[in-house]
Order: sequence, then C-alpha cells, then structure tokens
Amino acid sequence: MLGEGAVAQVFALKALGWGAKRISQETGVSRNTVRDWLRSGESRRYGGDQGRPGILTPHRDWIRARFHAGVRNSDVLRQELASRGVAVSLRTVEREVKPFRQAWERAQKATMRFETMPGKQMQVDFGEKWLLIGGERQKRYVFVATLGFSRRCYIEISGSLRQRDWIMGLEHAFRHFGGVPEEVLTDNAKPLVLGRKGGRPQFHPEFEAFCRHWGVVPRACQPFRARTKGKVENGVGYAKGNALGRLEWESDEALDEHLTWWMREVADVRVHGTTHERPIDRFEMERAALKPVGNHPSHLRIRHFTRKAASDGRIDVDTNRYSVPPQFVGITLEVRVEFELIQVISRGVVIAEHTVHPGRHQVIEDPGHVEGLVGGTRASAKPCEIRRPLAHYAAIVGGEAW
Repeated sequence: MLGEGAVAQVFALKALGWGAKRISQETGVSRNTVRDWLRSGESRRYGGDQGRPGILTPHRDWIRARFHAGVRNSDVLRQELASRGVAVSLRTVEREVKPFRQAWERAQKATMRFETMPGKQMQVDFGEKWLLIGGERQKRYVFVATLGFSRRCYIEISGSLRQRDWIMGLEHAFRHFGGVPEEVLTDNAKPLVLGRKGGRPQFHPEFEAFCRHWGVVPRACQPFRARTKGKVENGVGYAKGNALGRLEWESDEALDEHLTWWMREVADVRVHGTTHERPIDRFEMERAALKPVGNHPSHLRIRHFTRKAASDGRIDVDTNRYSVPPQFVGITLEVRVEFELIQVISRGVVIAEHTVHPGRHQVIEDPGHVEGLVGGTRASAKPCEIRRPLAHYAAIVGGEAW
C-alpha cells in the first residue's frame, strides 16, 4: 500500500502530464500500482469501498469536476450542492474536497528541475519594474533570455510588451551569445501564443515566421505552469533584484550601459547556485553546440508606407508621434522603418530620422524641427523619454549596428 505522501506525489506528477511509466520510474512505485491508483482516483480508500458509503459518495465525480474547473471554495461547493437538493454541512464538504485540494496544491508547488544538453534550449520571459529615469518614475519591462545548460543570460530593457519587443529581445540574445539554440521556451504571452487547440499551443504566425527565419523550434509551457521555465523565472528575479537593485538612473542610455557592464562583470562570472560553476565557463561547452549567427539578417522587415504631416508638424507611426520639419506640414510623406530606424522621405530626400520609440502614445521631437513653428516653440511639445541611438544596441549585442 502507498502512504499519503506517495499517493499525493503520484497525482501531482499526473497533473504535470506524466504517464504511468514515467511516474513509476520517478517514484519507485510499480507501474501496475500507479495505474491502479490513477484509475481509482485520489478518493480511493484502502481496502476498497467497504462499509457504509458517505453521503457525498454519489456526487464525488461532480465535486471533482467542479474543483478542477476552478470552484475550490468549500462553502461555494456546499451552496451549489444545496441547489442540487443535497444538504450537507461545510465540514462534510471540506472532508470530501481534501484529497483533491492536497493533490492540487502539491502540483502547484512541484517544480521539475531538469538539465538540458548544451545548445538545446533557451528560456525567455519579461518582468517589469518601476524605476526613476531622469528623475521621473517610469515603468520599464525587463527582457531576460537564459541558456538552459550554461545559465548564461542576456538582459535588456523595453518600454512595452509588443510582439516586436519579444522578437527584438530574441534577436539581440542570439547575437549576444553568438549562436542560436535548438529551441526557445516561452510562456503563453498573447504576442506569441494565440491559444491552445487539443492541448497544443497555437503560435502567432509572425512568431512562427521568426522561428523559421532563425531555424529555432518554439515551445510554450503549459498554462498556469510558468515554473516549467524556472531557469528564466529565477533569472528575471535575479535581474530585477541585482542588476536593477539601484532604482534611479540618469537616462535610458545610462541604464543600457550599466546592463552591458553588469552582464559581463557580474552575471557571467558569479558562481551559479545550481550548477556551482560560473556561467561563462559552462558557456565554453555550450558555444560549440549553438548554431552560429554569422551574417544572418534580422527578421524585422523593412516597412514602407505614407503619412500626412499634421498641423503640429508630426506624423503617427505605431501610435507614437514623430516630428518633421515645419515646412512639410500638410504634405503626404513617405516613411521607411528598418529595425530601429525611422526615416521620413520627401521626393527621394530624407528629411527626418528618428530611433523607434519602444513605448506607446509618446511624442518624439527633433529640437531642430521645433524652430520656425508657432514662433519657434511648440506648446504641446513633450521631450522623448527614451532616445537610444543604434550604437547603444550595437554595444549590447557586441557588434556593429546592422
């Protein structure tokens, strides 16, 4: 017979999607015993169902279904049972629900740590943190990519969580590591995963196109099981607590430069708590297993479209507003977006250039464009909160701007 702890472990592993054979190998319990318990359910009694059945025994399957559907408050279940004509005490419901609740709680806490082969997997995620940038309290999103074998990480700051931010972070990570892993493990973020069908993730077509472009296999952890990618989850916490432990920064450029230094001088050379080795040392074993980046082009395509300059001397691109010289107010202009650069063109001549702003609904001004409009000032002008030249991104990925 199995003890309560062994039974709970069997059902916790089953909740993670494990089969009877794998559970048997993990727990040391015979496969037939595991199968017998899985068929009987968590409410199985030792010695069979001898003796008088409980008042809720006929309703056990219904209670189990409601519990796993998300109704986990015993008093709510008691009320629902009453509406079905079953009057019982709260304590009776609590006793019936107890085995379901114990197994569910253990499954929620269970973290299956597994080691991947060099070059096999990279885990990615975003976190968020409020920082003082230039004296103003602003939210920044922290992109973290962690190689599964070496635990070497790449970190960058973004102003939003759009699909473009995920793709940029991934490409920057590939270039930072100098190679591409076999697969990328993500959570179920909407820019990447549209939903699930038959238990399988339905990836966004653009994200699938990105993965094909780089020759990497996309993976998504099970919903509400973010701990499956615990290596990067820990990396996000480490980055927020250590790299961003100081909350005040003069500018986003200063923050980017700090992160470049921090990855090289702190994260890469600390002794990792799980591997007990420095990530940069283990990376030497992983480097050869990564597919070289070489001169592989970016997936981010060149976009061409037209915009009419508004009366305030700005054009709208992806919800943000960028300035143009005042003499072009009211004129339809060509806009070219390539990677992080926006060029505004009139009759084949570039009249304005801006770095793509990572936020939304922001105003980005070139000081030279303000002169000559409304007496040389623009009452509604708002300085750009993030202005990052391409050189800063090049410094992060360790190469030239491409």
